[in-house]
Amino acid sequence: MIHSKNDLTRRSALSLMAAGAAAAALPAFADSPSLADLARAKGLRFGTAVPAGKGGVSDPDVAALIARECNIIVPENELKMYVTHNNNAKDYNFGPGDQILAFAKAHNIAMRGHNLFWARDEFTPQWLKSYDFGPNPKVAAEKLLRDYIATVADHYGTALTSWDVVNETIDPQTGKVRENAFSRVLGMDALRIAYEATREHLPHMQLVYNDYMGWETGGEVHRNGVITLLHWFRDNKVPVDALGLQSHLGTDHDVTLGNVKAWTDFLNTATGLGFDLLVTEFDVNDRHVQGTIAERDAVVAKIGREYLDLCLSYKQTKDVLAWGITDRYNWLQGFTPRDDKQPLRPAPFDADFKPKPLTAAIADAFKAASPR
Repeated sequence: MIHSKNDLTRRSALSLMAAGAAAAALPAFADSPSLADLARAKGLRFGTAVPAGKGGVSDPDVAALIARECNIIVPENELKMYVTHNNNAKDYNFGPGDQILAFAKAHNIAMRGHNLFWARDEFTPQWLKSYDFGPNPKVAAEKLLRDYIATVADHYGTALTSWDVVNETIDPQTGKVRENAFSRVLGMDALRIAYEATREHLPHMQLVYNDYMGWETGGEVHRNGVITLLHWFRDNKVPVDALGLQSHLGTDHDVTLGNVKAWTDFLNTATGLGFDLLVTEFDVNDRHVQGTIAERDAVVAKIGREYLDLCLSYKQTKDVLAWGITDRYNWLQGFTPRDDKQPLRPAPFDADFKPKPLTAAIADAFKAASPR
């Protein structure tokens, strides 16, 4: 597979700003095909992360937009351990996740699971961080991890289509596996056990490793660490089916620093090892992009289109999910605010739920993609 080797540069991004105001008008919202329809025509799925509460399935405007535009969704936080199993080693809370699943079923939308094991202490329930595993800690830790996964997997069963089993276990600064409540006792076996336990209870489920390694210049350590982990999965016959590409473009770097060759090399290696690909958490952060709204939107759309074209050129990529469908409730508004205090515009639809140049870029990427 051959791809362009031209990297994005500040010069090319800045040149887009002049053309932003003259960008072609978007098609009328009500008359244009949905992103789900365009994706489905190529054997793909388009969707978004969604919460159960504010800005989510309980918001009529957001719910209507998702029902129109998406054929797959994923809960933002509702299936993470700090929600489902936060109080102690016995209690479970599936209410928020069940609410999102009920919405998905009502609208014939597929749903992914995110995640079973977020391998970072800062997102681990407090009780687990101080849990006493007793005189035989490895046995106790393995039992606790297997029991948790069994309970969650059995609760949702085949109602979901895919699970992010392990999330973000590679430290981007070192490229090594992070220490966490389970790995300090079990070492690398914690990862193996998580996937084996999930496969045991969900034998036909797509099992994913999900991480935020990106295509930016400067992300080499993170990418290399993930490739090392993927080799370890294969060498140790760990049942991992796919690699989740979070795709938060510009969150940890200037959005114009995309390195097409480096990302192509990374994806070639991952797919060469037999992994499928998913774009799991797509957004384009314009916090450092200067100019008018139209100029900023032009940069976001250009970069988003180039990234999606590259990812979709691999037939192993079947799903594209945004991390929030509208700018109004997007997580980045509070996480990486702009210096000028203007709202960010990283999502497919604006704060009034209307399409943007990024919407058209996503649509065009689906139209240009080869059938799966």
